[in-house]
Amino acid sequence: QVQLVESGGGLVQAGGSLRLSCVASGLTFNYNTMAWFRQAPGKERDIVASISGDGRSRGHADPVKGRFLISRDNAKNAVYLDMNSLKPEDTAVYYCAAKLRSRDRYEYWGQGTQVTVSS
Repeated sequence: QVQLVESGGGLVQAGGSLRLSCVASGLTFNYNTMAWFRQAPGKERDIVASISGDGRSRGHADPVKGRFLISRDNAKNAVYLDMNSLKPEDTAVYYCAAKLRSRDRYEYWGQGTQVTVSS
């Protein structure tokens, strides 16, 4: 059974930083592309960043480029999202997701962690 467990969300003031973590179990971690998504109230779930199984390739959505950084530690079955210079518009539930490289869609999802940025 695949499980993705996120942690690290919370309340932070604008301009602050947070680090989200996601630990995976039940899958061959380094075979999976990992990603962070977010969903704000009343909005669709959007991808924030993704990273390849070997960590050599990663991408970030335009709204977070230069502020957020995705990374992974395959020895720990973990993926991280370092978030800096947070803005109120970053407020959302953040989800960790996984998929095999060959798949089009993300198959496995965490339960989400709330990030709230106050102005």
